[in-house]
Amino acid sequence: MAAEPTGRPAMPPEPELRRALEGILLVVDEPVPADVVAEALDLPRGEVEAALAELAARYREEGRGFVLRSVAGGWRLYTDPAVAPAVERFVLHGRSGRLSQAALETLAIVAYQQPVTRSRISEIRGVDADGAVRSLVARGLVTEVGRDASPGQPLLYGTTPALLEQLGLSSLEELPPLPDLGPDGPLPAEPAADGYREARRVLSTPPEEPQP
Repeated sequence: MAAEPTGRPAMPPEPELRRALEGILLVVDEPVPADVVAEALDLPRGEVEAALAELAARYREEGRGFVLRSVAGGWRLYTDPAVAPAVERFVLHGRSGRLSQAALETLAIVAYQQPVTRSRISEIRGVDADGAVRSLVARGLVTEVGRDASPGQPLLYGTTPALLEQLGLSSLEELPPLPDLGPDGPLPAEPAADGYREARRVLSTPPEEPQP
């Protein structure tokens, strides 16, 4: 007699499970609990936990450049401490150069407007700021600090302690104040409803030629 269906897919073979786990581990940006992985794969938690432990042991035995660790209640891939010098040289490569004008402008906006979205940065600069923001994040001067409450919940960016360290400041309060670019004296009165039309007429009327 054929076995009755259980309502969930059959257990994947070991190589397939290993590939699935490695794929998940490569996209997580924080330790992922085994029960979350088990739910995603529709497998028992114990089976997933055992497979993760087996992967960790295999990576150690094979002497890979990365290790799998169980930390903070979850699992995540890390670079092996033995290759730390090489990784450090790679990460720092190219970061010692001077910031471009676009990056400097973007960094100033983030420093004074944080937390701020990329769209707001682009609005202030008048040009797309995605590339400059990515460059500053890669240099460790800017980081994601949350999400805005507006529709779509765009990412918010702020400066990092590394920026303060490079500037020799102890806090953002020590940043120099922005210059006051407002006009001197009180603002002019709002013109009447028909004032704009008259102003346009005057501006569009060519000046009269001086009489000889």
